[in-house]
Amino acid sequence: MVSFLFFEKTRRKILCSCKGSRIFSSKKQGGFDLKRDGWIFQCYAYVGFFAVLFFAVDTFHEAIPNEIYVEMGEEVNYDFGVPITVELSEETKEAFSLGYEPIVNHSYKVVCKLFGIFPVKEIEVFHAEGEIVYAGGTVVGIYAKTTGVLVIGNGSIESENGEEICPSENLIKIGDYIVSVNGEPVDKKEELANCINAYGAEKEILGLIRNEEYIEVAVEPVEAKSGDYMLGLWVRDDLAGIGTLTYYDSNGAYGALGHPISDGDTGTEIRLESGDLYEANIVGITKGESGTPGEISGVINYQKRKCFGSISENCGCGIYGTLDGNLDDFTRGEAYPIAYKQDIRIGEAYILSDISGEIERYNVEIVSLDYSGTYENKGILLRVTDEALIELTGGIVQGMSGSPIIQNGKLVGAVTHVLVNDPTRGYGIFIENMLEH
Repeated sequence: MVSFLFFEKTRRKILCSCKGSRIFSSKKQGGFDLKRDGWIFQCYAYVGFFAVLFFAVDTFHEAIPNEIYVEMGEEVNYDFGVPITVELSEETKEAFSLGYEPIVNHSYKVVCKLFGIFPVKEIEVFHAEGEIVYAGGTVVGIYAKTTGVLVIGNGSIESENGEEICPSENLIKIGDYIVSVNGEPVDKKEELANCINAYGAEKEILGLIRNEEYIEVAVEPVEAKSGDYMLGLWVRDDLAGIGTLTYYDSNGAYGALGHPISDGDTGTEIRLESGDLYEANIVGITKGESGTPGEISGVINYQKRKCFGSISENCGCGIYGTLDGNLDDFTRGEAYPIAYKQDIRIGEAYILSDISGEIERYNVEIVSLDYSGTYENKGILLRVTDEALIELTGGIVQGMSGSPIIQNGKLVGAVTHVLVNDPTRGYGIFIENMLEH
């Protein structure tokens, strides 16, 4: 109705402006005639209305989440910043009318309607018990062992006669994981090299994981000048780096990073076999600038007594495991209740980080929220407003991924990405997304 009134008012304004104009007063001059041409404006009004309606429905569909979590007994606030009304779905209403409990698997459905008339989207509302977790903010060292051997590049081999040959070219791709040679499992670079050399010049069948699918590829090794047989591959079976712990609970279960561990050369998400968290000491900070992301330089202490815990999962929302190691030197955080996405507000918040040497609060502004779920770890757009952090790092830098975001005394999410062209701005993940894993 709002759009319709806008177009109707626009039409009346046009008609009024036509009065007294010589151009529109004479039919011979092709002027405007109300009886003849008025219906055209009427059509434009309706076409415009439905165009705006279509655009609104499409836009609101992206602005409204598919599901939300609500604590038992909590009053629900469906404030998504768009002109919609919310009512129980017919299915839920029917359950009520029949005297049945409408909560199936601790959930029920509501319908969002544009202007209270046009159905836009259905939301599933899950009942959840309010969780309290300890906020992190500690920079930690991460060591991860891959499942299989990751291919990070193809190269040529100088054969005995001096010819440059690349036997793996167009057969084995960057990002492939080699998991077997002629049916024999391999997990380490050394195992792969030994198997290839042992089979010699025979055509070898490599078992690969490519895009989460298992395939087999036949490759003929080349005898190098050294006498060893090779495939011309650059490979990796582990990696290390630093990131930030986001939260942990009373049982020691934790979440960190807010995005997956990926190989720095290929961008491939690591297929994790095992991993550990260690103490990390920050030795330098490269400030972020427009076009050049900054980063934290750190040294990981691999001593057994500096291992804080294990890594059991690597996925799109971060890394997970248990803090079951030597926690005497671990900086314990404060306990916070978690906030669900509908509780987050545009405006002031702060992040926690020990990038300065101890955990401190740094002011940020939540600029916008994306409920669409298109990017599970980019639901929060934020801007660093803290002058001390900008002076120290230029804004958000690599290594700060996982820094907890706090608003109104609740843990709402974690920092995940920086905008390359503006290091003071970046993305965060909703904490409920991290807790689902």
